[in-house]
Amino acid sequence: MATTTANTPANSPFPTSSASPATPATSATGTVNEVANKADAAVDKGAAVGQDVLNRVVQGAHQAIDRMADTAAPAVQKVQEGVHAASEALSQRAHDARELGDEWCESLRCTVRDNPLTAVATALAVGVLIARLTR
Repeated sequence: MATTTANTPANSPFPTSSASPATPATSATGTVNEVANKADAAVDKGAAVGQDVLNRVVQGAHQAIDRMADTAAPAVQKVQEGVHAASEALSQRAHDARELGDEWCESLRCTVRDNPLTAVATALAVGVLIARLTR
């Protein structure tokens, strides 16, 4: 690197050269642009490959979820039917128990109306028995 002192002040500690460092050579600029273009092309190709892989993974996940849903749907339907049937049966048994209780109450009322003294004596005997058992 050649230094000139014609354009520099006499007391300047920094040497200057005739070639400007801010202006790169044209061959180096062309090489940098080629490398940048190749890098851009590689990035674009990598992005396209990555997008393709992502699309295949998403499609595979969708297919797997669809298969699981197809397999699970009949089982869920069967469970719902079983729960509905159990609910109906339980409701019917509760209704039958209420009806039986009502029938017994009505039968007891009729018996007490027909035999009031016997009902009072029976109630007194049951009360004494319960009192002795709880002592």
